[in-house]
Amino acid sequence: MSANSTTAQTHQNYIGGEWRAASDGSLDAHRNPARISEVTGYFPRSTDDDVRAAVDAAEAAYPAWRDLTAHARAEYLKRALTLMSERIERISRVITIENGKTLAESRAEVVAAVKEMEHQIHQGLRDLGEIAPSATPGVLAYQSRRPLGVCAVISPWNFPFNVPGRKCTPALIAGNTVVLKPASLTPNVGLEFTRLFADAGLPRGVLNCITGSGAGAGETLLGDSRIKAISFTGSTQVGIHINQLAARRLVRAQLELGGKNPMVVLEDADLDAAASACATAAFACAGQWCTSTSRVIVAKEISGKFVEALLARARALKLGDGLDPATTLGPVCGTQQMKNILEFIEQGKREGARLLTGGRRAAGEGLDDGCFIEPAVFVEAHPGMTIAQEEIFGPVLSVFTADTFDEAVSIANGVRFGLASSIYTKDLERAMSFLERTEAGLTHVNMMSAYKEPQLSFGGIKESGSGIPEGGRTGIEFFTEHKVAYVRYRA
Repeated sequence: MSANSTTAQTHQNYIGGEWRAASDGSLDAHRNPARISEVTGYFPRSTDDDVRAAVDAAEAAYPAWRDLTAHARAEYLKRALTLMSERIERISRVITIENGKTLAESRAEVVAAVKEMEHQIHQGLRDLGEIAPSATPGVLAYQSRRPLGVCAVISPWNFPFNVPGRKCTPALIAGNTVVLKPASLTPNVGLEFTRLFADAGLPRGVLNCITGSGAGAGETLLGDSRIKAISFTGSTQVGIHINQLAARRLVRAQLELGGKNPMVVLEDADLDAAASACATAAFACAGQWCTSTSRVIVAKEISGKFVEALLARARALKLGDGLDPATTLGPVCGTQQMKNILEFIEQGKREGARLLTGGRRAAGEGLDDGCFIEPAVFVEAHPGMTIAQEEIFGPVLSVFTADTFDEAVSIANGVRFGLASSIYTKDLERAMSFLERTEAGLTHVNMMSAYKEPQLSFGGIKESGSGIPEGGRTGIEFFTEHKVAYVRYRA
C-alpha cells in the first residue's frame, strides 16, 4: 500500500436498495494505472453470501417490477438518464482514474451510453409484441414478449460504463431485474452507474451491484439456479467457460468476446483518411477496445507511403495521465495488462516481425510510475505469427502487404475471430465484394473498424461472440421470451 492509500475511499455494494459492505468485511484495493503507487479506492471482495443476497433481492423485486407497464418502467430509466447527462464530468473522471483512458475518450463513452440507453428505452416501448393475421376467421393471433426473471450482467473494464448501459437498459425496460458485476479493474464505474438508478428512485432490488473477482463473485453468480440469463463482455476464453456453465442449465447466454480486427487499404484509397482512421482505431483507448484495428493489410504498391503516414500519426501521440488535457494516449489498464502486452511485443520480435516504432514501456517525467506503453507498429509480419493471430488488446498494430485483393481478403479472414473489419477503397465493386466476403459481425467501408450506432445490433461471429447480439432490436430480444396467443372472439 502507498502512503496515499489511507486517504482512499472505501466503497460498498448495492444490494436491495442499500449500500452494504462485504459480509466478512474484506476489501480489494484499486490502483490508478497512471500512477500505480496510488490507491484510488477500496472495494468489497464480495462473498458467496453477498452474491446470494443480491440475487435474493432481485428475485423479491421481480414480480412487482414485471407487473408495471413498460411505460412506468421507462419513467424510472428516463430519470436515471437525466442524472447521467448532469453527471458526465464526474463519471468521466471516474472512468479515467480507473481505466486510464483520456478524459475526452471517457466523455465520449458516457455520451455514447446516453444514446444507447435512449434507444433501448424507446425500443422497449414499441417492440414487445406484434399481431399476425390468422388463417381462421374470428381468431386474433398475436405474440408478446415476456421478461425472463433475474438476469446477470458481467461488464468489462475497457468500456465499463457504456456496456452496462447497453446491457442493463433492455433487461430493465423489458421487466427483468438485474445483478450487475463490474470488472474487478473498474469497480467504481459500475457503482457510479448503479448510483444513477438508486438516485432516480428505482425500486429496491431491481438493480443490484456487487464487486469482486470473476473467479470469486462472478463464478458464484453464474452458478445460482435463479439466474435466467447471462450477458457477458470479455475475453473469448472466459466466454467459452460461461457458455459451458450456461448450457448445463439451458440458460441463455449473450457473449460479446474478443477481436483481431483487420483494415484493408487498397491502392486507390485516400491514404490520409485511411492512415488517420487506422491510427485512431489502433491506438485510441490505448488499443483496448474489442473493435480496434490490430491488423492493417495494405496493397503492396502503396505500402511505403501508407506506413510513412501511419508512423507520423503514431509518433505524434502524447503519452500521459488521462486527466491531463494535453494527453492523447493514456496508460493501459493495470500492471498485468502492461506485462501481457509487452510480452506479445517481444514475441513478435522473436518471430521475425520488424518493430518500426514504440513497443517499450514509456519512461520520463510523469510516466515512470504508470502503465504506459509507446504505440507500436510492426512491419514484415506474416499471418502465422502470434501477433497476427492473438488478441493483444493494447496499442500494437501489425502491417501486412498483399499483391491482390483476393490475398488481402484471405489475410483479413485468416483468424479465429470475427468481430469487426474495414476497407478503404474508391472501387464500389471491390467494396461490395469485401462486404460479402468479410468474416465479421460488423464491417465498414471508408470508415474505421470501431464505428457503431445504437440502432443496429452489435456482436461478432466465429470466436468473437455467441448468442443474440447486443443493441438495436436484439437487446430486447435477448432479455425476453416469446408468448404466442390465439383468441377466438367470434364463432
